[in-house]
Amino acid sequence: MAKLYRASEPDVLKPLLDRAALDSDSRERVMGHALGLLADLRAAQSKGWVNQFLQEYRLNSSEGVALLSLAEAFLRVPDPETADLLIADKLGDADWRAHAGKSNSKLVNSATWGLVVGRVLVGEGSTGPLRRLISRAGEPFVRQAVGAAMKMMGEIFVMGRTIDEAMKRMRRPENKGFTASFDMLGEAARTHADAQRYFQAYVGAVDAVGRDPAAGHSISVKLSALHPRYEVARWSECVPALTEMLEALAVQAASKGIALTVDAEESERLEMSLDIIGTVAGLPSLKGWDGFGMAVQAYGKRARPVIEWANGLDRVMNVRLVKGAYWDSEIKRTQVEGLADYPLFTRKAATDVSYLAVAKDMLAAENIRPAFASHNALTVATIMEWAGNSRDFEFQRLHGMGDGLYERLVQENGYHCRVYAPVGGHRDLLAYLVRRLLENGANSSFVHQLADERLTEAEILADPVAKIAAVGGKRHPSIPLPVDLFGAGGHRNSAGLDLSDVGTLEATVRAVNSLLPQAGGSGGGLALSSDAEAGVGRSTANGSVGGERVPTPSPSRLREGDQVVAAITRAHAAFPGWSTTPVDERAACLERLADLLEKHRDELMAICVQEAFKTIADAIGEVREAADFCRYYAQQARLNLHPIELPGPTGERNTLHIEGRGVWATIAPWNFPLAIFLGQTVAALVTGNTVVAKPAPQTPRIAARAVELAHEAGVPVDALVLVIGGPEVGAALTADVRIQGVAFTGSTATSRKIARSLLDDETRPIVPLIAETGGINAMIVDSTALPEQVVADVIASSFRSAGQRCSALRLLLVQEDIADGVIEMLSGAMETLRIGRSGDPATDVGPVIDQAAYDRLMAYRESVKAKIVKTLDAPADGLFVPPTLVRIGAIEDLNQEWFGPILHVATWEAGKLSETIARVNAKGYGLTMGLHSRIARAAEVIEAEAAVGNLYINRSMIGAVVGSQPFGGEGLSGTGPKAGGPRYLYRFCAERAVSVDTTSAGGNATLLSLDEGGI
Repeated sequence: MAKLYRASEPDVLKPLLDRAALDSDSRERVMGHALGLLADLRAAQSKGWVNQFLQEYRLNSSEGVALLSLAEAFLRVPDPETADLLIADKLGDADWRAHAGKSNSKLVNSATWGLVVGRVLVGEGSTGPLRRLISRAGEPFVRQAVGAAMKMMGEIFVMGRTIDEAMKRMRRPENKGFTASFDMLGEAARTHADAQRYFQAYVGAVDAVGRDPAAGHSISVKLSALHPRYEVARWSECVPALTEMLEALAVQAASKGIALTVDAEESERLEMSLDIIGTVAGLPSLKGWDGFGMAVQAYGKRARPVIEWANGLDRVMNVRLVKGAYWDSEIKRTQVEGLADYPLFTRKAATDVSYLAVAKDMLAAENIRPAFASHNALTVATIMEWAGNSRDFEFQRLHGMGDGLYERLVQENGYHCRVYAPVGGHRDLLAYLVRRLLENGANSSFVHQLADERLTEAEILADPVAKIAAVGGKRHPSIPLPVDLFGAGGHRNSAGLDLSDVGTLEATVRAVNSLLPQAGGSGGGLALSSDAEAGVGRSTANGSVGGERVPTPSPSRLREGDQVVAAITRAHAAFPGWSTTPVDERAACLERLADLLEKHRDELMAICVQEAFKTIADAIGEVREAADFCRYYAQQARLNLHPIELPGPTGERNTLHIEGRGVWATIAPWNFPLAIFLGQTVAALVTGNTVVAKPAPQTPRIAARAVELAHEAGVPVDALVLVIGGPEVGAALTADVRIQGVAFTGSTATSRKIARSLLDDETRPIVPLIAETGGINAMIVDSTALPEQVVADVIASSFRSAGQRCSALRLLLVQEDIADGVIEMLSGAMETLRIGRSGDPATDVGPVIDQAAYDRLMAYRESVKAKIVKTLDAPADGLFVPPTLVRIGAIEDLNQEWFGPILHVATWEAGKLSETIARVNAKGYGLTMGLHSRIARAAEVIEAEAAVGNLYINRSMIGAVVGSQPFGGEGLSGTGPKAGGPRYLYRFCAERAVSVDTTSAGGNATLLSLDEGGI
């Protein structure tokens, strides 16, 4: 099964195509059944509100997107002012009049006229006739109308707000003959309290359904709703806990005589899910109960082996086959993490092929009771063909979708159909609702195609096997492999490691562990266990890590590095030779260096873990970013550093040459001791400069190894010279008049000192300073934001890397109307963080860098002790600063950056977004800022008004990607240009224009070749 996780699409599809294919006779019968089902669907479409809605407001139209966006956010907005802004934002630009009276559904037409009125109210000026007519009602009228419409949409897709209400609704005439699988709408827990609440909801649902077992209804359970850290790195914690909870629910369901199915999750959780399901399936207490089941997603490359696994369990398993629910997020994750290939198929038709092949396996399996969840008439007809006269399986559909497809099959033909029925409050369902609508309304989906009158029956019922065979099973051309993410003309994306694959994680831990000092047992050793008893820290007095002395670069190897003058002399002498080396050759050195970084990844990760206290995930990111810098700057140099011929009058040649300046000093921080150290250094090198590079005194080993690899890659030893030391070495380096430029990342105070030193000597040339410093980075959250998403992004932005990133979130600004709820959820999510050794893959927050940092942060925590609303216990035997949430009264109360896992939270008033942005700007820092909002106008306002180098909207504020999110600040946060961006290299260069009068050598001979009749 593991070998298929990242296997190539054609290889996986080849046996599936054979399995899913129909012979000509079968194909003819299938088409006959499918055409009949299609007729039933279209007949229902003329009646069904949902189908009419999809037909009138397709999800690839601006109106469809606007309605979807409004539905996603409206019901959770508590304050009228923001609700009005959201309505204006979503209704204001769409052309609702074009849809008025066009639908066959009176309900859709009625809703459309309401949208027309709403558009006038929010879109017309104050003098508009309709606006004047109903000015007394105004926005409250629209707000009430929109609220009613959103609740109506919710009722379409949610069976009931409670399990009792849902069961009552299933007794309505339109549901006659159907059974239900009730899902208690627990998408993902963020806190242990959330998980316990969801668990109790499942317990209550099992009890309620169990009061009438003869009705045949069942319960669907989502494991991610039962644990806030359902992650492979926390396997030893979450898998036993989830197994225990699932066992309790299964035993309860068995005692009630009802069925229980474990829902599908993202592919990264599959192995954990199988471990949990397999354990519960084998419990002696559940022998004889045939109600246990699981869902399998056909879009996953491992779907078929999972069916084989389920069939091999020592019991009958109910298996629900679905097409998949996380397609877009899994594609993005694979690209972001630089993994080898996708865990799923990139073409919709390929998923259909997989579905059919797996369905055939399920029908043939001895120990599987199949359930086929589909809204696709061709899929349903094919399964009917393969099943023959058998009725020993069931179909399934989503509540609110697929009306007309199964009614005749159930009522006249004896087939079974179960409705997947969400249960919960309308406010809680909206994220679920949107995902389901997108999943089933995508342009390539059967539901969307059915609503498109331009498509013929043949196009709608086209054979997916033929479609995929025609393209040789190849991946979709618009979805490149992660390595090719940046296109044919871009740099190669760095290779990542899939730590969600337990085999990869264990191998990585073993490899890194083997390269670490093991003496003492409390150093940087790694373990997959959940134990985090060993503290890790560095004493600034003795340079030790966890009791183990950190070897620094040997004096014999770095003897010149300790002598700043000698180092600069070497680099100065090497400059003429290196600067005249062709750009392509310099770029090739960087590309070889990137390859070497990836070749030595485990070793480099081990040094980062041991020396800089990087977690495993952060250590991988460090190596990847360094490789990305090398390849990106190599590509940019090849594009932009060659001489440019400029226009001019005849008889004159004008050329712009881009040259190196001389010797550059690059001074790097300890928090990105490989990525930033190399990023600054290789940028200076590829532009033709030589470099004297100084790492932070806390992290000399990683710098020394990076320099060794650069030399191995072909950079001359005198073109790149390493110097080791603290502030005195840096001061001597920048004071030398032979330094022609400085690239520095660190504190604002040190940056000021460097700037002054470069200007103090009046005889010294004016040289460039590229400075990246810190910031008081704020995230603004309004009441349209999804709290679960906000909390996940806040946790990552504030506490990953122990808060020791210059981009880290320092100030959370929550709209006061939702502040209490967000803070409560955030506090609960903080409780799930694990503080411990950096090398333990389960660790979220490791130690801070040294004793001085620890003392400074702990003293500050003590000074604001009365304002702390949430903190955690931390191990006492290391430099562990507990993640801390501090409530402050106003934005102005935070006036300096605290470089660690300390987050401040304040509130702001609705309607004062611009004022809030201005108050943050007034602090003078300008590195990163974030916004969480569903209002597009809010994004436009912050984009126009935020004085920051990097703005992040509806995502975390860390993890800038080279070439995609160029990084760097302004004001007190740096000088620019932005690292990893297309203008960065120019700052390292001298531009020289050369003009040559060619007339002195005989003029412009090309004029003589012009045939204009001669002279």
